[in-house]
Amino acid sequence: MAENRITVEVVFARPGEQALEQLQMPAGSTIEAAIRQSGFLERFPEIDLATNKIGIFGKASAPSVELRDGDRIEIYRPLIADPKEARKRRAAEGKAMKKGAGQQAETDDEQ
Repeated sequence: MAENRITVEVVFARPGEQALEQLQMPAGSTIEAAIRQSGFLERFPEIDLATNKIGIFGKASAPSVELRDGDRIEIYRPLIADPKEARKRRAAEGKAMKKGAGQQAETDDEQ
């Protein structure tokens, strides 16, 4: 009797490079087992399962989660900036530009 197998994908991206590996795994395999089987840990030494977040189809998941046929396992890179802080900075820069643009228009009118 043949062992039940599932097909999953493991994906990882870094600037300028995306990697996708499709795997056949035994039913009941975990996310961690699929990542290890993908070879990404050797190919991308910056991946550390203790620190990198991982998920299935954009939903954060633990390495011990059991996979289902068709799952797409994603390995996320660490954030380089806090999204809330970046949004606040862009908003402040936008306000400063609007104020500066109005002052420039007044200066042009005076000439």
